[in-house]
This record gives sequence, C-alpha cells and structure tokens, in this order.
Amino acid sequence: MTDILSRAPAAEPAVKDRVLPAKAAPAGRVATAATGTRRRLGPGKAVPFARLTGPVLVVVIWWAASATGYLDPRILSGPGTVASTAVDLIRSGRLQSNVAVSLQRAGFGLLFGVLAGVLLAVAAGLSRAGEYLLDGTLQVKRAIPSLALLPLMILWLGIGEQMKITVIALGVAVVIYINTYASLTGIDRRYVELGESLDLTRVQFVRKVVVPGALPGFFVGLRLAVTASWLGLVVVEQVNATKGLGYMMFQAQLYAQSDVIIVGLVVYGIFGFVSDALVRAAERRVLSWRRTLAD
Repeated sequence: MTDILSRAPAAEPAVKDRVLPAKAAPAGRVATAATGTRRRLGPGKAVPFARLTGPVLVVVIWWAASATGYLDPRILSGPGTVASTAVDLIRSGRLQSNVAVSLQRAGFGLLFGVLAGVLLAVAAGLSRAGEYLLDGTLQVKRAIPSLALLPLMILWLGIGEQMKITVIALGVAVVIYINTYASLTGIDRRYVELGESLDLTRVQFVRKVVVPGALPGFFVGLRLAVTASWLGLVVVEQVNATKGLGYMMFQAQLYAQSDVIIVGLVVYGIFGFVSDALVRAAERRVLSWRRTLAD
C-alpha cells in the first residue's frame, strides 16, 4: 500500500485554524503561539514493560489484604501459599505435564481457526458471490457462542481431542473472520480505482493493496483470537479430560484447593499476556510503515 500511496495524487493542504482576535483568544493558546511549542494531544511515548504495572498492582493489593487478615484464606489463598503450591506442582512435574497438553490443544485450535477465518474472510471480502454465501451465515454464527455448540459437538465428534480442538477453532475462526473481513471491505475505494488506472494484475492488486489494507484488522482479530482460544480451552478441558490446566483446576475445586486453582489462573494469565505481547511485537514489525498512538 505504501507504493500505491506514493503514486496517489497529493492531498489538498489542510485549512489552518482561524486565529481569534487578541482580546478573545485564550491565554494558553496565545502563550503556545508565542513560544512556538505544540501542545501534546497523544498519550505520550510508550515505556517498556509498563503494561506490567496493572498486574503488579493487583498482586500488591492481594498480598496486603492477605497479610493484614482482610482476606480469608479459606476463600482465597495468599500469594505466599500460592507460590509454595506452584513450586510443589513444578517439582512433582504435574504442572508441566498439564501445561504441555493445554498448549497443544490451544495451539492446534488457534492454528486451524486462524487459517479458516482468513480463508473465509478473503472469499467473502473479494467476491460478491462469496459474500452472499458466507457473510450472513457467519454473522449468525457470531451471535451463537461457540461454547453453546458444545453439546452438539459432543454428539457429532464425541468427547475426545477432536471435539476439544474443534470447539476452540470455531471460536477463533469467527473472531478472525469478522475483523479481517471488516478490514477488507473497509479499504478505500480510491485505492482500488488507482490500482485499476495503473493496470495492476489481480495478484499485484492483492499483494500491494488488499494485504496491507487487511493486515491491521487481521492483527486485531489475532489478539482477540488468542484470548478466545484460552477461554475455549478452560471449558473443553472440563469435559472428559484427564490432563490439562482446566482438568487440574476442576479437580482442585472438588477438594476446595483454592491455591491450585489460583496457580492455574496465574498460568492462564501469563500465557495470555505473553501471547498478546508476541502478537503486538509481530504487528509492530509487519506494520512498521504505519504510525499510530500506540507507537
């Protein structure tokens, strides 16, 4: 898209703000004009690891409530107890084995869901026939939670790994489709007309206009899809599972082991945070030509 934009006609210069009479102009505005400085309207420069501020604050409040006795350990274990339980689970190998199974399920579900969502979005976004056949059906599917299909998936696919991965993939595919399709159909019509005037082939049009235009929406969908894969995983691992974080947490619930449940939640949170950070890093690298408030 950067190549196309470089050939596009230059935009008309923006109209400058009218200057108010001296006696009516706000003092701050006059001072800004006099000093020649510009007022910063954006959120400011990003600080590395600043996103950890919120989670760290939650842990500090949790620790303080536990240490002062405001938090009943029978309802919610303190950070020290949870950390000790995590160490015991790691030493016994129980945590690693369950994490490996969960990562495999979430990974396959995410992979198949992303591929299906992208293919459906391209078919619906670049073809009227595809739009008429697919978009209505997928919009209806969006209104039906994937987890609501769990009884039907069990009836069709049984209670094995195939059903679990399919449920996760369904939730991921819809999220990817919605965001990618919206980006495809939201590409400015002038870029299409410019591509036609430059006699671009279909492949060149897709490579230079469609792909750059759809990537921002795709990455937004990918971030949501990663979260959707973890949400689906929590539920499906409680259906005839003998391994996985969800199964470990469900078993801990039967024995009122809140510390084990918190360990599982923390692991889910870490994986969600890390995966989102990886998607963000990939987005910044792939879309380095775009400048946003997040930069």
